[in-house]
Formats: sequence, C-alpha cells, structure tokens
Amino acid sequence: MADKGFDGLVLHIALKGISMGTQAPLPAMSASARKNRVHITAQAGEDWDAFVEYCVMRGLAGIECLSGIPGFVGGTPVQNVGAYGQEVSETIVGVRCFDRSIAKVVELTNADCGFSYRASIFNTSMRDRFVVLSVTYSLTQGGRPKIVYKDLKDYFAEKLRAAKSSYNWQDAGVTLKQARDAVLRIRAAKSMVIDENDPNSQSAGSFFKNPIVPTETIDEIKKNMQIDDVPHFPVSKANAKIPAAWLIEQAGFRKGFQLGNAGISTRHTLAIVNRGGASAKEILSLKYLIQTEVAAKFGIELQPEPVFIGFE
Repeated sequence: MADKGFDGLVLHIALKGISMGTQAPLPAMSASARKNRVHITAQAGEDWDAFVEYCVMRGLAGIECLSGIPGFVGGTPVQNVGAYGQEVSETIVGVRCFDRSIAKVVELTNADCGFSYRASIFNTSMRDRFVVLSVTYSLTQGGRPKIVYKDLKDYFAEKLRAAKSSYNWQDAGVTLKQARDAVLRIRAAKSMVIDENDPNSQSAGSFFKNPIVPTETIDEIKKNMQIDDVPHFPVSKANAKIPAAWLIEQAGFRKGFQLGNAGISTRHTLAIVNRGGASAKEILSLKYLIQTEVAAKFGIELQPEPVFIGFE
C-alpha cells in the first residue's frame, strides 16, 4: 500500500465453510488413482494454513508442503501459491468466482485459470475481473507427502538413510503430519511464519520470484564468475529456475542489510522487512536497489511477488 493510501474500494471476502464431495470433474488420471481422489471445497475466507492442517489431519495429500503460508484460501489460485516443491495448480479443479464483467457467478476449471509459475489469469490477463468466492481441490485420500524439495530432503535425510532409500521418500515412511511439521519448522527457522516476537517475520514473505532463465544463462554466469556451479532447478529442456536469494547475495546484499528503516531479514535474503516505522517509499527504494544491482551483475530482472496498491 502506498504511503498516500488507496482511493478505492477494498473488499474483504469473509465467506466461511469447508465441504467434501463436490461435482467438479476430476483431472485425467488412471482408474486406480481416481479411486482415492477426494474433492474438497473451501470458501474464500477460510484461513489457508488452518485449511491445510484440516486436510492433513484427515489424511488428504496434495497441499501439505504449503503449510505455514499466511493468507486466505481465496488468494491461493490468484498467484498459484507454491512452496517446497508444491503448487496449488497441481490440485485445484475448480474456482467459483463473481465475474465483474457480466455481474454473474461463474465456475472456472483448472485450465480456465491459466496457471503458470506464480501466475494465473487472476493476476495477469484478466486481473481485476474476478472475485474468488471458493476453491475446490482434488486431494488424495491416504496419499504420501511430496518430498522433492532440497530443504525437505535434507530435513528427512537421517530417516531416509535409515530406510536405505537414498532420498526415496516413498520408502521412508514420512507421514503427511511429519511433512507439515517439517515445513513449519523450516519456515520458522527462516522467519517465514508470523511471529509477533520475531521482527524478521514482519515482511510480505518472499519478496521476489525465482527467475526462470534460458539454460545458456547458467553457463554464462559460471563463466563470468569463474565458478563450477550455479544453484538452479530445471523447469524444461531449455529453461531453469535460479534462486532469487542466491542472485541477491551474489550481488552484494547480505542477510541483515539495511536501507533506512527497511532491510533484509537476518534469516532469509528473500524477505524485505520493516525494521520499525518504514514507509512504503523506503521499502520500494530497497526493492529498486536490489533489482538494479542484480540486473547490473547478471542481466536478470527480478520480479516482485507482492501486489503494489495505490502507486502510480
């Protein structure tokens, strides 16, 4: 929000309720996989982390790695919320919305939403058109947690070694609750869960998206920096995702860096925090500084995750 405020109407969708067994179509899958799928619909005003816990405690797999993310269910399809190797687009089968262009309630399928990395029609091509009312997810009853992200693999390394599974989490006996607890502990260690006693948690979470670049860019960075490896995650044969935190650190910004009353978390380079009394202008000044230095060093433009309201 800009320092001058926002001259407009803000709606807080407070719809509550969770129901099972909606009629939205299941995604294409084998008959055996379809047998264990459960549809669960949450109204847009439901607390997201409470909803994740609700599902985990009922043995419903598919969103366990998204534990600890603040906000409401209605916001999850907008940005295609994701973390620790999981995205809501993997399980969303329907989004009920109020379509402002025709003043009617409509039902959108997963394909209608145009999901991609941290994006959907709700924050790109059709931004401001839809008001999300409820979201339906297709989860797996009795399914196993998705342990594919490095932080989670490292967390369960001892358990995996004991199972002699060499990172084969399917044989390690990790439960949904254990996966959720692990995510919460990892996020807490990075001050990425809300804690009124932790100044590092006074942030909007990860401030920048992890940029997706051509694989040739990885080789160029190695050559220019004269290093053997650059952390990255392949997303296709031609493209890879580079951690924005690594780029920020390599551009000279360390944990705890400060610019006026704004700063970088002492626990996580991706979080811009309010050190006390910071104005929106100060937050943006730090944002621009980081973007400028990363672009100068790597030729990569970091894109912010938060939505900026009231700015010209």
